[in-house]
Amino acid sequence: MARRAEQAAGRLLAEAGEVVPPVNVERLATHLGIVVSRSTFKDGDVSGMLVRQDGQSPVVGVNDTHSDHRQRFTIAHELGHFLLHPGRDVVLDRPVRVNLRDKTSSMATDREEIEANAFAASLLMPAGLVRSALQGLPAVVRQDPDRCTSALADIFDVSEPAMGFRLINLGLVS
Repeated sequence: MARRAEQAAGRLLAEAGEVVPPVNVERLATHLGIVVSRSTFKDGDVSGMLVRQDGQSPVVGVNDTHSDHRQRFTIAHELGHFLLHPGRDVVLDRPVRVNLRDKTSSMATDREEIEANAFAASLLMPAGLVRSALQGLPAVVRQDPDRCTSALADIFDVSEPAMGFRLINLGLVS
């Protein structure tokens, strides 16, 4: 599952020519023909959603009350759903397929959510770019896990917790 997500993210990055951090996730959405729409959601726990309707451009809705880092991760997460998961049919006045990202999405309880989170991490913090950026840090920073995580989070424009998890998952810190 994580490998499939990593491979899909790598293909998208290569196809779109995203080769330096921070990854421009909105440009990737545009590359895929997806419209990103920011608005305030009535349910503050919902971070975002992907809506696909036949004959129309897919839309990633993002809760604009969340931090910029969370919004970037949400867009990347929804791109993962777009590329990896068909979504669930919801009938409004016509059928649409929807994927929602809410507080349970990060709890690792649903296979599709786990895979979309792995995709988002791989997209925003590609393994090769993280390794390269890590090697480019001064030795004194590399030797301090907190400073290292903070420096890399700044480079990749992600939260420190997201970078910390990525470094652990890549086996670069323990």
